[in-house]
Amino acid sequence: MVVKDALKSSAFMMTFAMVIALITNFSGAFPSEVLTANLRSELTIWTLIIMLTLSLSRIPFKNLNPIVHWKSVLRAIVLGLLVASIIPLLGYYILKDTEFGIQSMGLIFIASTPFAGSVVPLSYILNGDTEHASRSIIIIYILSIIWIPFVIWLTIGETVDMTNVIIVIAKLIFIPLVISRLITRLKVNNSTMSVFLNICIFFMVWLSVGSTTFSGELYIFIAFVIIAALRSFGLGTTIEITEKKIGICWSQRITDVLMASYKNKGIAIALCMSVLAPTGYAPTAMVAIATSILVEIMWVVFMSSILFNENRMKMELKIENSF
Repeated sequence: MVVKDALKSSAFMMTFAMVIALITNFSGAFPSEVLTANLRSELTIWTLIIMLTLSLSRIPFKNLNPIVHWKSVLRAIVLGLLVASIIPLLGYYILKDTEFGIQSMGLIFIASTPFAGSVVPLSYILNGDTEHASRSIIIIYILSIIWIPFVIWLTIGETVDMTNVIIVIAKLIFIPLVISRLITRLKVNNSTMSVFLNICIFFMVWLSVGSTTFSGELYIFIAFVIIAALRSFGLGTTIEITEKKIGICWSQRITDVLMASYKNKGIAIALCMSVLAPTGYAPTAMVAIATSILVEIMWVVFMSSILFNENRMKMELKIENSF
């Protein structure tokens, strides 16, 4: 039972994966001769395709109309795409002309990716607006087919093959969106789904972080930690405090904070590994993403145990329901 509970915990599995990946990396035990850059890229892409297809298939067709729910969709676009991209993009432009320009490329893939699919279950657990979260994921992932290549073209379009970028995005997002709509009625036990997806996350983190080239001065890692902390802790708490002050209800605040602060690192990893593989920059650019994963794990733990803890949830919901 303890093992199953651990496998069902995303925070535990991501933390465990990071620890194992770092041990593998710094001990020199990663089998880079067998798992070449091209093979790692393909494995990452197809693992993510399976994950996204299954995750998106749990979202039903109802209440997806973007015209009827235009306010919800607009909020998701502003917070989940535009606002969520500002800090990593600023970080990239500050660092791109320094000796750490290649490492800073990882920030581009963090900036361009939409929020994580786990925003829906986290919204449910924290009494957020799950309908808004589910609808937003489908709409935002469709828009990401245009948004991701736009951000990459705007920043490093001269460095990478944009045709390859479009092909990778078609695999990563378009295919899962289409197939997921065909299997929405497929019955899958929630516990089984959680365990399977967490094992996939473990594999992807180990595969990418285990092969990351950690080199350079200590302060570049500190810089990436600060950027990641501002993007998650800073942005998330700012939205929470601001929306609470203007009287936005608990359920909407929860989902808004999650959409703005919790990026899909799987897509960021897959994009970085695939798009930069031909340039040879992928292992170095992965440093920013690996650092961000570690910070985001701490952010999820902080949200669930402190920022949106159960006692505060009960108190605020009681106050809201009394009106």
